[in-house]
Amino acid sequence: MSSFTPSGLIVAHHGISVEVLFDSGQRRMVRVKRNSGHVVGDNVIVTGEVLKRLPRRTELQRRDARGGIHLVGANLDVLGIVVAPLSPGGFIDRAIVAAQSAQLQPFLVVNKCDLEGTSELLEELKRVYSGSVQIFPISAAERSGLAPLEEFLSGGHRGAFVGTTGVGKSSLLNALCPEIDLKVGSLSEYKGMGRHTTTVSTLHALAGGGELVDTPGFRDFGLVDITVEELAEFFPGFEAHRDVACKFRNCRHRTEPGCAVLELVGQGRIPAERYATYMEILKEVETLQAAARSRDWKNN
Repeated sequence: MSSFTPSGLIVAHHGISVEVLFDSGQRRMVRVKRNSGHVVGDNVIVTGEVLKRLPRRTELQRRDARGGIHLVGANLDVLGIVVAPLSPGGFIDRAIVAAQSAQLQPFLVVNKCDLEGTSELLEELKRVYSGSVQIFPISAAERSGLAPLEEFLSGGHRGAFVGTTGVGKSSLLNALCPEIDLKVGSLSEYKGMGRHTTTVSTLHALAGGGELVDTPGFRDFGLVDITVEELAEFFPGFEAHRDVACKFRNCRHRTEPGCAVLELVGQGRIPAERYATYMEILKEVETLQAAARSRDWKNN
């Protein structure tokens, strides 16, 4: 008689244990090592207290300010980048590049649209990113603007919301999934930003369809294993370049002859400030690639 090995999905990660939702509908906590590498969204087979992770379709990683690498989620297909007034710059571009290189569809959620100053932020984001990603203006606190976002997610997507501390991700999850009742931080007096409240990663099913992973807030989204070629292809604002090929296939859009991006910048079709941001991230990616090559050389 064949033995039955239950398979399931990791729906919460608590550091030293994970919650597994089995195909049968049952849930169980399973202890894991703190640095086990398991992440919310992983499909697993459970034998006693041993987890075997099945191959991932996609995985999203980020690098923190100290150089540490963190898995955000597994088997996702969309990534919601949540921003609000006073969100730090650079986060959006890096998150979009990371999502697209991981084969995820990124989109922007502009939260706190009830607050003063958000209309200016929204117009600026539309100017810069409307040709690159979908943008959803909402107010989670007032539960306004949610219908288009819910309709988008109901297409069977599994996604995650990422954003810096205080952009209101927990409020947004509460608005989309009222039954989960996540703790929401009060606004701090300094800059009016909310305090970070999420301490574990969890996956939630939406009533209208789709799933969302809630992740702890963080202040940075450093790139992991992104090549110069991927940055050049996926950088938001370079979409017009896809219709005009560069002379060299591995063009870095710096000083190469026949560079279509430089030509588009000269024509004003790519704004100069977008090109300056690209150059800043290009230097970062080149530095990371050089460091990786150095490590590989020392290890061989």
